[in-house]
Amino acid sequence: IEDEADMIVECEASSSDDTIENLRLSKIDIVLLDISMPGKSGLDLLQDLKNEFPEIRILVLSALAEEIYAKRALKSGAHGFINKESAPEELIKAIRKVFSGKKYVSPQLAEILVDDLSAGSERFLHDKLSDREFEVLRMIGSGKSVGDIAKHLNLSITTISTYRTRILEKMGLKNNSEIIRYCVNEKLLNDQ
Repeated sequence: IEDEADMIVECEASSSDDTIENLRLSKIDIVLLDISMPGKSGLDLLQDLKNEFPEIRILVLSALAEEIYAKRALKSGAHGFINKESAPEELIKAIRKVFSGKKYVSPQLAEILVDDLSAGSERFLHDKLSDREFEVLRMIGSGKSVGDIAKHLNLSITTISTYRTRILEKMGLKNNSEIIRYCVNEKLLNDQ
């Protein structure tokens, strides 16, 4: 980005709080947002950014699987999604497209979206879940207890248990073992 004559990296942030603070202090046109960040998830931060800074364009840049996370990011208000493995030229192209007021999706993601339209909107069981339910699903899938999840998300154990119950009902699963198996099979965990 720094090599482009008409682009400047104004600031970098390592957490959601840093991101919001930087946006309050600087004039930013586009935010490159990672979904995986310490503290609040990028999808939650995306909602906060859309509420507080509705004029800012947001391009999600992530190492996580496009077919799983891009639709959620776009539904949450992102203006584009690009995988970190993409060539640097593709990133510049994506930034320019988002800056011009358009949406950016890779050719691979465009194909996935078209397939989804043909097959119906809920291609995967986890497509039925809200963003928070999806986040809880992934945490249970990675072996975290309800108490650990509650502490991490700063929510009550009762609230997390309610999310777990909804996940089981919506997905037709019976227990945490089935959630873990599903997450592993669908490659929903960060380390896969």
